[in-house]
Amino acid sequence: MDFSLSSDQQAIRSAIERICARFDDDYWLAKDKEGGFPHDFHKAFADDGWLGIAIPLAYGGAGLGVTEAALMMQTIAESGAGMSGASALHMNIFGLNPVVVFGTDEQKKRMLPPLIAGNDKACFAVTEPNAGLDTLKLKTKAVRDGNDRYILSGQKIWISTAQVATKMLILARTTPLEEVKRRTEGLSLFYTDLDRERIDVREIPKMGRSAVDSNELFIDNLPVPVEDRIGEEGKGFEYILHGMNPERILIAAEAIGLGRAALRKAAGYAKERIVFDRPIGQNQAIQHPLAKCWMELEAANLMALKAASLYDRGEPCGVEANAAKYLAGEAAFRACETAVMTHGGMGYSREFHVERYLREVMIPRIAPVTPHMILNFIAEKVLELPKSY
Repeated sequence: MDFSLSSDQQAIRSAIERICARFDDDYWLAKDKEGGFPHDFHKAFADDGWLGIAIPLAYGGAGLGVTEAALMMQTIAESGAGMSGASALHMNIFGLNPVVVFGTDEQKKRMLPPLIAGNDKACFAVTEPNAGLDTLKLKTKAVRDGNDRYILSGQKIWISTAQVATKMLILARTTPLEEVKRRTEGLSLFYTDLDRERIDVREIPKMGRSAVDSNELFIDNLPVPVEDRIGEEGKGFEYILHGMNPERILIAAEAIGLGRAALRKAAGYAKERIVFDRPIGQNQAIQHPLAKCWMELEAANLMALKAASLYDRGEPCGVEANAAKYLAGEAAFRACETAVMTHGGMGYSREFHVERYLREVMIPRIAPVTPHMILNFIAEKVLELPKSY
């Protein structure tokens, strides 16, 4: 077994680092204070072709795997961009996986190149206020209207980048739940225009990541062409499930990157801060927590790489992807918390950036699935314990 990066993978990290170097701590501090989508950051990655890193060559992408995409997202977060930078690109990297896997050739040619070029920005509209993680109970409806379109109505919540998105990947019910034989049937997936005349997008004020908006969507009789449906009617839940493992892997990689950024800041401060005529980093009470954080992050990274490797080889990886997301989220949280505590009072100051990291690290802890649900999953699928929900 070889856990080192290949020369091509290392070259990817170096290329991403060069782009990120143009967007320093002051850039992200300003975005955190003022908000506003980082369009110039997004454009820099689009101009260099990185938005298509995991999209097939035939449609203008780089044709690389989830492993390379994870390395890219990890490097972005690790640069100090944190979840603000990662989330600005996240949907473009993993979100159209169902189109790549289940879309027709015509759909791929129509949908993928504009996303890679940065001309389209997409959001992922699945979660609903009254369903949460119980996706099968979502109530957004798509009703067939003749041969050529559906009429879609409903409500979505926690939809990132909807303020700037031109497209949305949306899951809606096409057959009522009470009429299907299996609960997983009756949901359909669409990739269509985010028409603001039919969709009211309301931003949610939140704890951190001001550069990337989160929103409620109120959808009122949105016409959706039949050709915007991905795959067969009623099989949308199956298609969404296929994209969940790569999303968990990417979130894990981003969390690890953010944790490393926090650890780098903390270690640097510990070497420079002199108290009682000695650097505070000479004290084991400072050293040991930081050393423990490094080990936890590296262990999580190994699980993330294992999950990505399995996915890229076409092997089952649900257990590993969920474990990677859990381990990375928890390790990153401890690293960010420890970084604040290492800075003492200055850790509470925006000037030193670590308080921003601590606020942002709550995202990969909570989303796209809570740590509690991952523990349920591992208990049931690995330990064969009774289902708890």
